[in-house]
Amino acid sequence: MTEMKLESKAVSILKDKIELIPSAEGAIYLVGPIKLPVNLYEETVTFQWYCWLNCDEVAEDYEKIIEKLSDMNLAEMQQSSVLVYGDFAEAEDALIRMHSICHTGDIFGSKRCDCGFQLKQSMQRIVEHGTGALFYLANHEGRGIGLFSKAMAYILQENGYDTVEANESLGFVDDSRDYSDAIQVLKALRTKPVTLMTNNPKKLAAMEQAGMQLSGRSALWGDVSEFNEKYLKTKIVRSGHLGDEEICSND
Repeated sequence: MTEMKLESKAVSILKDKIELIPSAEGAIYLVGPIKLPVNLYEETVTFQWYCWLNCDEVAEDYEKIIEKLSDMNLAEMQQSSVLVYGDFAEAEDALIRMHSICHTGDIFGSKRCDCGFQLKQSMQRIVEHGTGALFYLANHEGRGIGLFSKAMAYILQENGYDTVEANESLGFVDDSRDYSDAIQVLKALRTKPVTLMTNNPKKLAAMEQAGMQLSGRSALWGDVSEFNEKYLKTKIVRSGHLGDEEICSND
Protein backbone atom coordinates (compact mmCIF):
# COMPACT_ATOMS: atom_id res chain seq x y z
CA MET A 1 0.00 0.00 0.00
CA THR A 2 2.84 2.37 0.96
CA GLU A 3 4.68 1.48 -2.25
CA MET A 4 1.64 2.42 -4.39
CA LYS A 5 1.37 5.82 -2.63
CA LEU A 6 5.03 6.52 -3.27
CA GLU A 7 4.58 5.67 -6.94
CA SER A 8 1.56 7.99 -7.24
CA LYS A 9 3.47 10.80 -5.56
CA ALA A 10 6.41 10.28 -7.91
CA VAL A 11 4.12 10.41 -10.94
CA SER A 12 2.46 13.61 -9.71
CA ILE A 13 5.89 15.23 -9.38
CA LEU A 14 7.15 14.01 -12.75
CA LYS A 15 4.10 14.69 -14.92
CA ASP A 16 4.70 18.46 -14.91
CA LYS A 17 8.31 17.92 -15.92
CA ILE A 18 7.58 15.76 -18.98
CA GLU A 19 6.65 17.16 -22.38
CA LEU A 20 5.43 15.17 -25.39
CA ILE A 21 6.81 16.30 -28.75
CA PRO A 22 5.19 14.51 -31.73
CA SER A 23 7.65 13.07 -34.24
CA ALA A 24 7.46 11.21 -37.54
CA GLU A 25 8.23 7.88 -35.80
CA GLY A 26 6.02 8.39 -32.74
CA ALA A 27 6.95 10.78 -29.95
CA ILE A 28 9.86 12.42 -28.22
CA TYR A 29 9.48 12.62 -24.44
CA LEU A 30 11.42 15.55 -22.98
CA VAL A 31 12.06 15.61 -19.22
CA GLY A 32 13.31 18.71 -17.43
CA PRO A 33 14.45 21.29 -16.63
CA ILE A 34 16.77 20.02 -13.88
CA LYS A 35 19.32 22.25 -12.14
CA LEU A 36 22.81 21.00 -12.98
CA PRO A 37 25.82 22.76 -11.41
CA VAL A 38 28.83 22.20 -13.69
CA ASN A 39 32.55 22.65 -13.03
CA LEU A 40 33.59 24.77 -16.01
CA TYR A 41 37.23 25.90 -15.99
CA GLU A 42 37.35 25.84 -12.16
CA GLU A 43 34.12 27.83 -11.84
CA THR A 44 30.73 26.40 -10.88
CA VAL A 45 28.09 27.33 -13.45
CA THR A 46 24.46 26.23 -13.14
CA PHE A 47 22.76 25.00 -16.29
CA GLN A 48 19.21 23.73 -16.80
CA TRP A 49 19.44 20.12 -17.99
CA TYR A 50 16.90 18.22 -20.13
CA CYS A 51 16.99 14.67 -21.44
CA TRP A 52 14.84 13.13 -24.14
CA LEU A 53 13.73 9.68 -25.23
CA ASN A 54 12.44 8.58 -28.64
CA CYS A 55 9.46 6.26 -28.36
CA ASP A 56 7.16 4.52 -30.85
CA GLU A 57 4.18 4.96 -28.55
CA VAL A 58 2.36 8.29 -28.38
CA ALA A 59 0.56 8.71 -25.06
CA GLU A 60 -0.19 11.77 -22.94
CA ASP A 61 -0.81 9.40 -20.02
CA TYR A 62 2.68 9.85 -18.59
CA GLU A 63 2.00 7.36 -15.80
CA LYS A 64 1.63 4.67 -18.46
CA ILE A 65 4.91 5.71 -20.07
CA ILE A 66 6.76 5.79 -16.73
CA GLU A 67 5.47 2.31 -15.89
CA LYS A 68 6.75 0.99 -19.22
CA LEU A 69 10.26 2.30 -18.55
CA SER A 70 10.84 -0.24 -15.80
CA ASP A 71 10.37 -3.01 -18.40
CA MET A 72 12.90 -1.45 -20.78
CA ASN A 73 16.67 -1.71 -20.36
CA LEU A 74 17.36 1.98 -20.92
CA ALA A 75 20.93 1.54 -19.68
CA GLU A 76 21.66 -0.26 -22.94
CA MET A 77 20.00 2.47 -25.01
CA GLN A 78 21.60 5.84 -25.57
CA GLN A 79 19.56 8.93 -24.78
CA SER A 80 20.43 12.47 -25.80
CA SER A 81 20.21 15.55 -23.61
CA VAL A 82 20.63 19.34 -23.62
CA LEU A 83 22.18 21.87 -21.26
CA VAL A 84 20.36 25.20 -21.30
CA TYR A 85 21.76 28.44 -19.90
CA GLY A 86 20.06 31.77 -19.28
CA ASP A 87 16.66 32.87 -20.62
CA PHE A 88 16.88 30.57 -23.61
CA ALA A 89 13.24 30.83 -24.68
CA GLU A 90 13.01 34.62 -24.77
CA ALA A 91 16.50 36.08 -25.25
CA GLU A 92 16.91 37.84 -28.58
CA ASP A 93 20.11 36.00 -29.46
CA ALA A 94 21.19 32.57 -28.26
CA LEU A 95 24.20 30.39 -29.00
CA ILE A 96 23.68 26.69 -29.61
CA ARG A 97 25.96 23.73 -30.19
CA MET A 98 24.88 20.37 -31.65
CA HIS A 99 27.62 18.23 -30.11
CA SER A 100 28.02 14.59 -31.11
CA ILE A 101 28.97 12.19 -28.34
CA CYS A 102 32.69 11.32 -28.36
CA HIS A 103 33.67 8.70 -25.78
CA THR A 104 37.42 9.14 -26.33
CA GLY A 105 37.54 12.93 -26.63
CA ASP A 106 34.84 14.04 -24.19
CA ILE A 107 35.56 11.52 -21.42
CA PHE A 108 39.22 10.56 -21.78
CA GLY A 109 40.46 13.86 -23.22
CA SER A 110 41.90 12.24 -26.36
CA LYS A 111 44.10 14.48 -28.52
CA ARG A 112 43.27 12.51 -31.68
CA CYS A 113 40.25 14.76 -32.22
CA ASP A 114 39.07 18.19 -31.10
CA CYS A 115 35.77 17.04 -29.58
CA GLY A 116 36.66 17.49 -25.91
CA PHE A 117 37.95 20.99 -26.62
CA GLN A 118 34.82 21.88 -28.59
CA LEU A 119 32.57 20.57 -25.81
CA LYS A 120 34.14 22.71 -23.08
CA GLN A 121 34.70 25.71 -25.34
CA SER A 122 31.07 25.79 -26.49
CA MET A 123 29.86 25.65 -22.87
CA GLN A 124 32.18 28.51 -21.97
CA ARG A 125 31.03 30.61 -24.94
CA ILE A 126 27.37 30.05 -24.02
CA VAL A 127 28.00 31.24 -20.46
CA GLU A 128 29.96 34.28 -21.66
CA HIS A 129 27.21 35.11 -24.17
CA GLY A 130 24.55 34.96 -21.48
CA THR A 131 22.20 32.39 -22.97
CA GLY A 132 22.32 29.30 -25.13
CA ALA A 133 22.07 25.52 -25.26
CA LEU A 134 24.44 22.61 -25.71
CA PHE A 135 22.77 19.55 -27.29
CA TYR A 136 24.68 16.35 -26.46
CA LEU A 137 23.67 13.83 -29.09
CA ALA A 138 23.68 10.08 -28.59
CA ASN A 139 24.03 7.61 -31.49
CA HIS A 140 26.52 10.00 -33.12
CA GLU A 141 29.73 8.31 -32.01
CA GLY A 142 32.29 8.23 -34.82
CA ARG A 143 29.95 10.33 -37.04
CA GLY A 144 27.30 7.65 -36.57
CA ILE A 145 29.28 4.40 -36.89
CA GLY A 146 29.35 3.56 -33.17
CA LEU A 147 32.16 3.13 -30.65
CA PHE A 148 33.33 -0.38 -31.65
CA SER A 149 33.48 0.57 -35.33
CA LYS A 150 35.26 3.78 -34.36
CA ALA A 151 37.92 1.69 -32.59
CA MET A 152 38.46 -0.31 -35.78
CA ALA A 153 38.60 2.94 -37.78
CA TYR A 154 41.31 4.19 -35.43
CA ILE A 155 43.39 1.10 -36.19
CA LEU A 156 43.05 1.81 -39.91
CA GLN A 157 44.05 5.43 -39.29
CA GLU A 158 47.19 4.20 -37.53
CA ASN A 159 47.98 2.38 -40.77
CA GLY A 160 47.73 5.39 -43.08
CA TYR A 161 43.99 5.83 -43.68
CA ASP A 162 42.38 9.20 -43.13
CA THR A 163 39.06 9.49 -41.26
CA VAL A 164 36.89 9.30 -44.37
CA GLU A 165 38.83 6.39 -45.92
CA ALA A 166 38.67 4.43 -42.65
CA ASN A 167 34.89 4.82 -42.31
CA GLU A 168 34.27 3.95 -45.97
CA SER A 169 36.58 0.92 -45.81
CA LEU A 170 34.38 -0.45 -43.01
CA GLY A 171 31.29 -0.08 -45.21
CA PHE A 172 30.02 3.20 -43.77
CA VAL A 173 29.43 6.60 -45.33
CA ASP A 174 31.60 9.46 -44.12
CA ASP A 175 28.83 10.97 -41.97
CA SER A 176 25.49 9.34 -41.17
CA ARG A 177 24.41 11.58 -38.29
CA ASP A 178 20.78 12.70 -38.03
CA TYR A 179 19.78 15.90 -36.23
CA SER A 180 16.00 15.74 -36.66
CA ASP A 181 15.03 14.86 -33.08
CA ALA A 182 17.45 17.43 -31.62
CA ILE A 183 15.97 20.13 -33.83
CA GLN A 184 12.45 19.17 -32.74
CA VAL A 185 13.53 19.53 -29.10
CA LEU A 186 15.16 22.87 -29.94
CA LYS A 187 11.91 24.13 -31.47
CA ALA A 188 10.04 23.08 -28.31
CA LEU A 189 12.45 25.11 -26.17
CA ARG A 190 12.84 28.16 -28.42
CA THR A 191 11.14 29.65 -31.49
CA LYS A 192 13.44 32.64 -32.04
CA PRO A 193 16.55 32.47 -34.28
CA VAL A 194 19.78 30.99 -32.95
CA THR A 195 23.49 31.28 -33.72
CA LEU A 196 24.98 27.86 -34.40
CA MET A 197 28.51 27.05 -33.24
CA THR A 198 29.85 24.72 -35.90
CA ASN A 199 32.37 24.19 -38.69
CA ASN A 200 30.10 21.64 -40.38
CA PRO A 201 27.85 22.89 -43.23
CA LYS A 202 25.72 19.72 -42.90
CA LYS A 203 24.53 20.94 -39.51
CA LEU A 204 23.62 24.31 -40.99
CA ALA A 205 21.72 22.59 -43.81
CA ALA A 206 19.85 20.32 -41.38
CA MET A 207 18.70 23.34 -39.39
CA GLU A 208 17.61 25.29 -42.45
CA GLN A 209 15.78 22.31 -43.99
CA ALA A 210 13.87 21.84 -40.74
CA GLY A 211 12.74 25.47 -40.84
CA MET A 212 14.79 26.66 -37.85
CA GLN A 213 15.80 30.28 -38.28
CA LEU A 214 19.51 31.02 -37.97
CA SER A 215 20.89 34.42 -37.05
CA GLY A 216 24.44 33.33 -37.81
CA ARG A 217 27.27 30.83 -37.46
CA SER A 218 30.23 30.85 -35.11
CA ALA A 219 33.36 28.83 -35.95
CA LEU A 220 34.75 26.49 -33.31
CA TRP A 221 38.34 25.54 -34.14
CA GLY A 222 41.21 25.07 -31.69
CA ASP A 223 43.43 22.67 -29.76
CA VAL A 224 45.48 21.90 -32.90
CA SER A 225 48.35 19.50 -32.19
CA GLU A 226 50.61 16.95 -33.85
CA PHE A 227 48.07 14.29 -32.88
CA ASN A 228 45.03 15.73 -34.66
CA GLU A 229 46.42 17.97 -37.41
CA LYS A 230 45.72 15.40 -40.16
CA TYR A 231 42.27 14.73 -38.71
CA LEU A 232 41.38 18.44 -38.77
CA LYS A 233 42.68 18.93 -42.31
CA THR A 234 40.67 15.89 -43.46
CA LYS A 235 37.54 17.53 -42.04
CA ILE A 236 38.13 20.49 -44.32
CA VAL A 237 39.49 18.79 -47.45
CA ARG A 238 37.42 15.57 -47.50
CA SER A 239 34.32 16.29 -45.38
CA GLY A 240 33.65 19.87 -46.48
CA HIS A 241 33.98 21.57 -43.11
CA LEU A 242 34.35 25.33 -43.22
CA GLY A 243 38.08 25.93 -42.91
CA ASP A 244 40.32 27.79 -40.55
CA GLU A 245 43.31 29.65 -41.99
CA GLU A 246 45.70 28.43 -39.29
CA ILE A 247 44.86 24.77 -39.87
CA CYS A 248 44.94 25.05 -43.67
CA SER A 249 48.36 26.75 -43.70
CA ASN A 250 50.06 24.83 -40.91
CA ASP A 251 52.10 22.14 -42.69
